[in-house]
Amino acid sequence: MRIVVISVPAVRTAPPDYVVALAKGMEAMGHQVDILDAWTGDGFRLPGYEYIVVASESVSFFSGKIPDSLPTLLAAGSGIGGKKSAAFIKKGGLFPGRALSNLMRAMEKEGMLINWSEILLNPAHAEALGKRIGA
Repeated sequence: MRIVVISVPAVRTAPPDYVVALAKGMEAMGHQVDILDAWTGDGFRLPGYEYIVVASESVSFFSGKIPDSLPTLLAAGSGIGGKKSAAFIKKGGLFPGRALSNLMRAMEKEGMLINWSEILLNPAHAEALGKRIGA
């Protein structure tokens, strides 16, 4: 299966270790996985994937807000309505549940069908979850 993992870190950086571990777990199951950075990537490529995974983190320790780069990226990807997807948030801050809810709301606004959501504890946990996608 062709899967894209959208990396949405709080600040512009290379994909964090939990995103790389998530993709590694999916690749171990035989999937073709690409990592797309929400800060620099274009949403026009999203309709070409069978499954969309969004891995994000809270903007700050005291809020459950997600980075503004994700809604912009998803809005550019016309044709993603009805795509199966997963929402993952890195555990951190006081409100990871609220951050996950905000992430899912942004994805559902574009018509994505979220069939899995989880709070990522660490890279090892992310890799283990990646092995369960599509299994």
